[in-house]
Amino acid sequence: MIAVLSPGQGAQTPGMLSPWLELNGVAEQLAHFSELAQLDLTRLGTTAGADEIVDTAITQPLIVAAGLIAAGQLGLGALPPHSVLSAGHSIGEVTAAAVADVLTDEQAMRFAARRGREMAAACELAPTTMAAALGGEPEAVIAAIVAAGLTPANRNGAGQIVVAGATEAVEKLIANPPAGVRFRALKVAGAFHTRFMAPAEENLRAVAAELTVADPRQLLLSNADGTTVEDGRTVLARLVAQVTRPVRWDLCQDTMRAVGVTTVIELTPAKTLTGIAKRELPGARPIAIRTPDDLAAAREALAEVSTPAAPPEQVQAPAQGIFTRVQRLAEGSTVLAGCRIGTVRTHHDEVAVVAPATGVLREWLRNDGDVLGAAGLPVARMA
Repeated sequence: MIAVLSPGQGAQTPGMLSPWLELNGVAEQLAHFSELAQLDLTRLGTTAGADEIVDTAITQPLIVAAGLIAAGQLGLGALPPHSVLSAGHSIGEVTAAAVADVLTDEQAMRFAARRGREMAAACELAPTTMAAALGGEPEAVIAAIVAAGLTPANRNGAGQIVVAGATEAVEKLIANPPAGVRFRALKVAGAFHTRFMAPAEENLRAVAAELTVADPRQLLLSNADGTTVEDGRTVLARLVAQVTRPVRWDLCQDTMRAVGVTTVIELTPAKTLTGIAKRELPGARPIAIRTPDDLAAAREALAEVSTPAAPPEQVQAPAQGIFTRVQRLAEGSTVLAGCRIGTVRTHHDEVAVVAPATGVLREWLRNDGDVLGAAGLPVARMA
């Protein structure tokens, strides 16, 4: 399985689109995206400085435009359905939805531009900020964040947790961190993926109501819980709600591991997500597309896409705890790779049980409320 990943805000670099304009048709494509975003993305992606492109209202459509250009050069639309997995981090999830054909490129650009403007406006309403946690056990870090009245806004895996909330509360936590932990303040406009973005969510909901979307053509993971989403309207609703909810990139990587991702292709402006994948998915080949020179390796990998593998007969639980089935799934249902089929409730969290490959749920082996005494116990059979 190949995962095509789309980075989020913070991945942008000055001049990142300059080499792409040398390719046939890209200048015209970027000019079209500029009209949709109501921004001069050509200038912003070539000659604008770092201080200008860090503006949320600019960064978000610029990153989506870069990802869509790279995706178009790869010819992802010609791949068989459900043959690759698409996922994106924060604003990158808009790019991922376009890669999966839920949104058209035009819809993705308009939505990204509006999202950037609305989130920038929400940042002006109250003094808020974000900080990265360095060191410490994840559960202890999260407990300290919640106790401080703050939100673990990004849980990226590999021990990377970002806290967000009111500036005063974040500064207090930085000054008085739990033992073994220190926090590094981030240069951001405000507390993304928290309740402070509620005005942006409300306005984006009205935008989404006017869109006609398709169901995902490729496997598409959600930042909400890391599992595959099958319905286009659900994808759109989650894109709206995402601005106030934490990004669970750690759970996305759990699903990539469960479905056997062997190659990770990160779209432009690439580096961040392949860097995380090197630590979280050590057996997977990372391909970061930063310039057109990186397209050849990605195309070579995509040329090897074949019919998805058959699922293993048994689906195993990833953790010990109390098991609950997804109630809508009856025996005989077809399930896509990465879809949630159940949940294991542990002492600290809820862990998704996902289908490791696309197949038919043949038989449940566990009932709701069954206690699983160890990870790896079978919960269902697939065929």
